[in-house]
Parts: sequence; structure tokens; C-alpha cells
Amino acid sequence: MSWNDWLALWCGVLVVVALIGYGRSLAGVTRAQRTVRATGRIEKVREPRHGSSHREGISVVVSFQDPSTGQEFTVTNDGEHGERITTAWPGREIGVHYPPGRPHAFRFVIDLETSRHGLGWPNFAVFLIYVGLVAGAAIDRGWPWALLGFGVPWTVAGAFYLPQNTRETRRHIDRLAAAAPVQGRVIAVLKDVSTDEDGHTSTTHTPVITFTTHEGTAVTAYYTSGPPIPADANGREIMVHYAPDDPAVFTLDLAAEHRSRRVDFGCSVLALAVGVAAAVAGAVLL
Repeated sequence: MSWNDWLALWCGVLVVVALIGYGRSLAGVTRAQRTVRATGRIEKVREPRHGSSHREGISVVVSFQDPSTGQEFTVTNDGEHGERITTAWPGREIGVHYPPGRPHAFRFVIDLETSRHGLGWPNFAVFLIYVGLVAGAAIDRGWPWALLGFGVPWTVAGAFYLPQNTRETRRHIDRLAAAAPVQGRVIAVLKDVSTDEDGHTSTTHTPVITFTTHEGTAVTAYYTSGPPIPADANGREIMVHYAPDDPAVFTLDLAAEHRSRRVDFGCSVLALAVGVAAAVAGAVLL
């Protein structure tokens, strides 16, 4: 078989995969569509132990109601139960997913709307078809087609992403600055030691902070972004800027947040410029 035959086979198989995936989604029978989605509520937050691991997330007690039977369940996130909870407070809503009729096989998710239609695999198949077609065009007609195949969709995606990201960045900063900062405290520093394949060990420290919002909400959260907090900071007092509508959005340094967002904007502009350059170069070299 020639490479053209292999490419046709590749695309043909992926077309079938995509059509089956989209057909199942239209019929409402994908796993994601059959999954029961309930809204749970955190009833209790357990304070992490200083020096323990961050892998399990913050330990919480959650209650939820089965939509089909109305039965109430009270569960914990101990063990493997979906997404790790890194920010928690009593009363916070959290998504609960489980197979139909099996509420004890629950998994926590931060966003209930994630993967609602089960289109991940068919969309990925379409992407692979596009990659195959671009590769075929580049081999048959010359490498400038590869530049065009990369540059055009990259530029289109960047043109949509950049203004949206700019608006989200501005909104993010405005939310953090909407209320006066509150006093917080580092209540634990978690420690994890890992070993790579060469036998080298590395240690990761994850501070856990608490703060109470002006509305009286007591928040416990992992501090994973922003200026680092030293490993011996347990008990240290800190100032926390948070979004009044969602205390899960917070920072310890508003100025650093501004700098980070400017860097993010610069990287987005650079990525868009790379796409434009690739598309223009491909068109000129054809």
C-alpha cells in the first residue's frame, strides 16, 4: 500500500469514529449524557494536618439528593472520588456525577457542565483527520502547505481567544479588587516527596490558608499560585484579596496578579503573531 492508501484508510476510520460519536450524542446515549448530575453542598470542612500530602485534596463532608428518587446522601471525598477539592467552605455547591441508579459510585466535579454532551472523542477524531489531510497536502504539494495548515486555524483561534481572554483578565482583576482584603492565616504546609526514573527526589510544599470573607464565609484553600510561601510559614498571618461572588478566586498579592495577567496577554499576542507569520509565509511560498 502506498502512503496515500494509508492516509485514506486513516481518514476513513476516523470519519467512522467521528460519525458514530456524533450520532450517539444526537441520540443522547453517550456515557456523559447518561451520567446523573446532582448538586451537592459541603456540610463540613476538615482542617488538613500539617505535613500531610496534598494529593487527596481538602477533606469535606458533602450532602446531595438523587434527582430520580429524592433520597438524600451524605458522603466524604476520602479516597478516589473525582476531582481534588482545593478550596472549600460550608455551604459551597459542588457537582456530583454517578452512573444511573448507582449514587454510591459518585465522583465530585467542580463544574457540573463539563463534558455534558460526550463530544470529546469525536472532536478529537475530526482534529486527527485535519492533521492527516494537512500532512498529505504537505507531502504531495510541498511543505508551505504545512505552514498554511498550521497558521490559518491557529490564527483564527487566536483572533477569537485574545479579546475574550482580555475581557476575562480585566473581569478577574476587577473581581479581586471589588472588596477590601481580609486577614488570613497559614494553617498547614503540606509536603510531598517524589522520585523520578533516575532516582532523584524532589519535595513539593503546598501551603493551606484560611480566611473569613466580609460576608462571614470561612474558606479553607490550597495556595498554589502567586508569590511562594516558605515551608516554615505555618501559623503566619497573611492578607487575602478575594472575589465577593466566588471566594475560590483569591490572591495574596494583587500587584503580582496584575503582572501575571500582563505576561499572559503578551504571550497571547505572541502566539497570534506566530500563527499569522506561518500563514503568510505559507501563502507567499506556494
